Amino acid sequence: MKKLLAASLFFILFSTIADIRSVHCPLGCASLDIENNDVVFNHTYALSNNPTTKFADWVAYEVNVLNFGDSLGRDWGNDPLIDDEESLEEPDYKGAFKELKTDRGHQAPLASFAGHRSWTELNYLSNITPQKSTLNQGSWVQLESAIRDAVSFRNSLYVITGTLYSEDEKPLPQADETHKIPSAYYKVVYDIKGNSASFIFDQDLPKGAKYCEQKISNKDLNSKISYTMPNFSDSNEIMTRLGC
Repeated sequence: MKKLLAASLFFILFSTIADIRSVHCPLGCASLDIENNDVVFNHTYALSNNPTTKFADWVAYEVNVLNFGDSLGRDWGNDPLIDDEESLEEPDYKGAFKELKTDRGHQAPLASFAGHRSWTELNYLSNITPQKSTLNQGSWVQLESAIRDAVSFRNSLYVITGTLYSEDEKPLPQADETHKIPSAYYKVVYDIKGNSASFIFDQDLPKGAKYCEQKISNKDLNSKISYTMPNFSDSNEIMTRLGC
């Protein structure tokens, strides 16, 4: 299967160890060689798309105040760099809320890029998963908001977020392609020095759950994923910046 490394003006290739860095993951991305996955670097985020689950294994992005702006619409589409059969399409989500109580959950959040000229990339379905409404509208969005509140000019934070599959979830009721809905999600929030805070969110997390209470150590997170992550240090400083 082809590997896609989309055109990006920002990454530097260190040929001796094949270490790719970009504005989306300045300390290195999560694994770029997950079997059969396509790795795409867009203007607003990078991701590793899994053709079996039809969702991204990980998505990496910078949270920078220069990209903030007014709320924008949701004009769904498919990433032209990913083969159509390797991700879901908009009709596959029909009836999902009624049957499963799921939203179309952004992995890289639209609100963090509303002022970016390439904001439409956030609505590519490769950046979307079926996410329970109680999670998407609860602690998930609250953490995303806290991250935006924690940054300032020339003081960005960075995020790697991804999907977990420890339990089986019901499939989308009208999808005509095989897929596997995540049972949980993770977020690693870090600064340019590698100080970080990691979180895991179960799909069935109640809407009133607090994002700070979903904290997990980097060591424990790494034990739950099958690919490598950059080296991060658990940091109380990052937790404090996030309001925890």
